[in-house]
Amino acid sequence: MQAGRGGAGVTAPSYRELFRQALRVRLAELKVAEIYPSDKIQSPVHLSLGQEHHAAALAASLLPGDQVYTTYRSHALYLAQGGDMKKMFAELYGRAGGISGGKAGSMHLCAPEAGLMGSSAIVGATLPHAMGAAYAFKLKNEPRVAVSVTGDGSTEEGVFSECLNFSSLKKLPVVFVVENNGLAIHARIENRQAYRLEALAGAYGIRYAMAPDGFDLEGVAAAFAPVLAASRAGEGPAVFEIKTCRYLQHVGVDGDLDKGYRCPREVGDWRCRDPLETDAALADELRPEIEREIDEAVAFAEASPVPPASDTFKDVI
Repeated sequence: MQAGRGGAGVTAPSYRELFRQALRVRLAELKVAEIYPSDKIQSPVHLSLGQEHHAAALAASLLPGDQVYTTYRSHALYLAQGGDMKKMFAELYGRAGGISGGKAGSMHLCAPEAGLMGSSAIVGATLPHAMGAAYAFKLKNEPRVAVSVTGDGSTEEGVFSECLNFSSLKKLPVVFVVENNGLAIHARIENRQAYRLEALAGAYGIRYAMAPDGFDLEGVAAAFAPVLAASRAGEGPAVFEIKTCRYLQHVGVDGDLDKGYRCPREVGDWRCRDPLETDAALADELRPEIEREIDEAVAFAEASPVPPASDTFKDVI
């Protein structure tokens, strides 16, 4: 995990490094989309295309010892946190060389050694995990922060409010990051939510901050830094909302602009200012090295053996 802007005296991540991390995620996921129709990937995939920028900024802002818990849309954070790309592709392939021996698939990536403690296919499932970790940090008097990265749809789950309440009550060092792409599968946020996230956080006495443009690599990192620092310093939980855009369908590798629930111009407005597309010179400079890493990861996955039948019930409780 890279040290970033999470504490006093820590060097801010450079635009180049943030861009490289985001581009690495973009190219890896484009490779997943390319391979997926062949049926070599033995897992449903929820791609982060369009949401790579803030994942890079969040990961670069954390300190060693901090912990991250996230959702089934986890490729971006897994890679940005320093997860092994070879193991990720092998896991997607359902191979023995994967993170979980090919059993967990795309929706359950983890890299505890890099601070990514887990992800889950259940909406809102990792919210209380982050809260529990933060409670442990406080009881042990450790200057660490737990970060829950979740989607705007999960804020409608009862567990979200329960976690806000308990975290505020105990003044826990936890930050609830909400990736707000305005969509929950096909349902738009204006048709789902009668509340504003800032007001909901305020009802529990919780600090709130927002990054209005998830594509602003340095801006997200700069906005996240004081939120992390305050929680680390004992000021309790926070909600950090990031406005962003999901380019493709909820699950899978196809577009969904023909489904009628969002306007192509809406997505186009985001894409026209996507630095991974507009900063072509830097992307071209960095692409060869990243593509070599991706090719090696795919080769590793394809060479990794299929798990033996004897492993079927291994690790199953």
